[in-house]
Amino acid sequence: MSTGGSARNPVIQLQRAYDEPGEGDGYRVLVDRYWPRGRSKEALQLDEWARDLAPEPELIRWFGHKEERWDEFRRRYREHLQAPQQVAHLSALRKAAGQGVVTLIYGARSAEMNQAVVLCEVLREMANSGK
Repeated sequence: MSTGGSARNPVIQLQRAYDEPGEGDGYRVLVDRYWPRGRSKEALQLDEWARDLAPEPELIRWFGHKEERWDEFRRRYREHLQAPQQVAHLSALRKAAGQGVVTLIYGARSAEMNQAVVLCEVLREMANSGK
């Protein structure tokens, strides 16, 4: 999943932590609260670990990657990301990526139901609103 960039906004793409980094990944950010099992720093080739942007441990446990909880997880996590500290961190992430590519790295098995998907949505909305 990616979104095209504009003159002011980076291209945002998602990648599982267990996939090999690519040349076109740009600014690589791990967006999990916990380090992916079995992956070294060298293997991930990260520019940043945005641990504070990840969902709170209680929300992660509650969600448990159960499909029937996805909509509520998204709602609660988006609410968490509206806090001023989180908005500032999201803005800093966009600035660090510049006008290039930012790759949000996640460890979940599901490519469709994980926090990186929600972060991508929020970053896209921020870009569209000019924040």
